[in-house]
Amino acid sequence: MKNESQTKIRATARRNIYAVDLFCGAGGLTHGLVKAGVNVCLGVDIDPACEYPYTINNNAKFLLKSVEDLSTDELANHFRKNGIKLLAGCAPCQTFSKYNQKATEADKRWWLLREFSRFVNEISPDLVTMENVPRLIKQNVFDEFVANLKVNGYSVVYQIVNCAEYGVPQQRNRLVLLASKLGAISLLSPSEFDKKPQTVKEAIGELPAIHAGTSCHEDPLHQCSALSEINMRRMEVSRPGGTWRDWPKELVVDCHKKSSGKTYPSVYGRMTWDDPAPTMTTQFYGFGNGRFGHPEQNRAISLREGAILQSFPRHYEFVRPGEEICLKSIGRLIGNAVPVTLGEVIGASLLSHVTDETKRMYRSKRRNCRSQ
Repeated sequence: MKNESQTKIRATARRNIYAVDLFCGAGGLTHGLVKAGVNVCLGVDIDPACEYPYTINNNAKFLLKSVEDLSTDELANHFRKNGIKLLAGCAPCQTFSKYNQKATEADKRWWLLREFSRFVNEISPDLVTMENVPRLIKQNVFDEFVANLKVNGYSVVYQIVNCAEYGVPQQRNRLVLLASKLGAISLLSPSEFDKKPQTVKEAIGELPAIHAGTSCHEDPLHQCSALSEINMRRMEVSRPGGTWRDWPKELVVDCHKKSSGKTYPSVYGRMTWDDPAPTMTTQFYGFGNGRFGHPEQNRAISLREGAILQSFPRHYEFVRPGEEICLKSIGRLIGNAVPVTLGEVIGASLLSHVTDETKRMYRSKRRNCRSQ
């Protein structure tokens, strides 16, 4: 009897984490989880542009479907019978972003967390993780999501983290939630993960120089938007870390001359080499959309540079070879992504938690075996 019990304990210790990634996008969270050692079986997204980058870079299937139309069976069938189930995802964050001042509860994306809760209730995964913008923490729909997890027996933690502290080469504050039915859980700290802030120069300083409106022959994704004549003049007088307030008056955009426009100094700005980049948005490829000017070259950063600043590997594929690259479409995929390194931190935290809880259970069962 004792040998049989010990065999069951060892079998439990060898269980792996198998994940489904809701709202998977181009695969930022999935790629990070995989790098950490999590087995991601399926990604789900409503955007068909996500399918190629998701599947070609990750050993996982892709389901093109809205979560509102998704059945429990379509997800449950992808989990391994004896594995630890992880339900992961980042519901579309534009509704709660500080950049979206017109969002209201009338936007149906506001309520997609309820769909996430539906799958938690019906699948009862062992682990849950969710990443989103910090402003979500102030919304009733988030309180509702957390309360539902607790009612279902999960230990829940959440916190706002600056991704730069984990080695992502950009200042990006995100809300990270972890929940577990196995026991108390926590996110690994930057010191535990042995990471430190990475600068723009460390991240993209070695990429080949290109001109505005051109691309690199060796890497078509290393392409940037063209600049109008006046924007080129603005770029030429912009200094790293400076603002449009440094320009000659004749170059200042009319809207910035108004009192209402004077509070946006970071648009039409250059990055600095020695700091992390600003937050990558879905429009990072445009010089006038934020501090997205290259620190040295007279152009906005390229798609590849934006992807690297989101901590995607340098050769992560976003379009099929030979396919036309649309700045707007690929920029949206990159800007919306969970930084890969943050996904890796989440995955490492979950694996550390499972290891700790398995050891605790193992010790407890061994004591019980000895007492029999």
